[in-house]
Amino acid sequence: MVFNSIEYVIFLPVVVLLFYLLPQKSRWLMLLVASCVFYMWFVPKYILILFATIIIDYSAGILMEKHADDPKKKKTYFVISVVSTLLVLFIFKYLGFVNDNFVWLCQKLGLNVRTTVKIILPIGLSFHTFQSMSYVIEVYRGNQKAERHFGYYSLYVMFFPQLVTGPIERPGNLLRQLHEHKEFRYENISQGMRLVLFGLFIKMVVADQLGAYVDLVYANPSDYNSWSVMLAMVFYSFQIYGDFFGYSTIALGSAKLMGFNISDNFRTPYLSKNIAEFWHRWHISLSTWFRDYVYFPMGGSRVKFGRWVYNIMVVFVLSGIWHGAAWTFLLWGFAHGILHIVEKSLRDRCPIKETRPKWLNISLDIIRVIKTFVLVTLFWVMFRAADFANMCDIFVAAVSNFGGGEQLTVAPSVWLYLGLFILSDLLLFNSRFDIWCEGKCFILRWFIYAVFLFMVIACSNVDNFPFIYFQF
Repeated sequence: MVFNSIEYVIFLPVVVLLFYLLPQKSRWLMLLVASCVFYMWFVPKYILILFATIIIDYSAGILMEKHADDPKKKKTYFVISVVSTLLVLFIFKYLGFVNDNFVWLCQKLGLNVRTTVKIILPIGLSFHTFQSMSYVIEVYRGNQKAERHFGYYSLYVMFFPQLVTGPIERPGNLLRQLHEHKEFRYENISQGMRLVLFGLFIKMVVADQLGAYVDLVYANPSDYNSWSVMLAMVFYSFQIYGDFFGYSTIALGSAKLMGFNISDNFRTPYLSKNIAEFWHRWHISLSTWFRDYVYFPMGGSRVKFGRWVYNIMVVFVLSGIWHGAAWTFLLWGFAHGILHIVEKSLRDRCPIKETRPKWLNISLDIIRVIKTFVLVTLFWVMFRAADFANMCDIFVAAVSNFGGGEQLTVAPSVWLYLGLFILSDLLLFNSRFDIWCEGKCFILRWFIYAVFLFMVIACSNVDNFPFIYFQF
């Protein structure tokens, strides 16, 4: 089931109504059943894979706590849990990629090897795998008590608002809240509805409209002139932002309707002055996951420069691979890592001088924001391209076809939608739509609601674009 569907418009109010009508002791079961229905709407049989990992990690948590005084046994159960979970992820997400590259290598060496692996990737596997692993890691570290109630642990992994595309929650936040008694509060309904409406506007009106133009150019980049290709590259930057930000906002709103506070995943990332700040503002739950469970255990920045470079590159390459089983994703992560290292080295050598005039610092900040956006936009080509050949075609067409090719004609309404999105992003800098609305007068708030609702109903793209991050 997807958020931008008629089914979800019916599903969500029913779940929220049942949540408040049922007694506290029955709510977990209703939410778990609802989450199963939500997930099984895609491919029902894949819920068995999800429950297999749930059983493994649930059991590992209890066994680690039971043998807390025996470090060797505790570590054994931890390793079994992590390896088992990662093995499931490897089989369904990376086995085909590894097989294809193995066959290619054998053919280059003159060996006649022909094997085919075709496995459909379960929706959101990378997300709930990492969420489950965060629980196991926290229990192993002693920061989280093992959850004894199988139903509550299953709900922690399967909580439907963030099951498919995150944010990736931690047990200290979500699991704790699942045990709390939630009372009906008008402000939760109000804030939740605002977030759902805003998320639908970003996804259905902005991202999907831009996606139609992006798909045209990426399918045949050589047919378009360089200006059109560069415009498509910029459009994709806003498409993927609107798509993922929209989903995360709807997830926040859906959870908020029942009184649950899940993590913010975005904070105006395209206003970042460098790539490090970008990753503090983009897909925050993933970047903090890698920070806490990969980067810090390797020593973080409290090591010599060479080791720090290694730590950064490991994190960014893993981030690239996490997003997809393709060399283009690995290259995307590698490029972000290199840029992070270069920028950090330059900042250390040329620190910002506090004695500079304020106007100069503001001007330099604007230049840095533009620079970061341009580089991130270039890197998104690696992310969006179907393969290396398509990526090269895009880059070549962007710089070599100024004099010929078709001009991409963009409807005036699309510029209006994009402009509203950019304006809202500027207004919401370091804030959130539901919170920003709190301080506004009644008439202004309802005018904004009416505009967004009208656009969602009347101006959405006729094509139903799937959420981009569903493939991860």
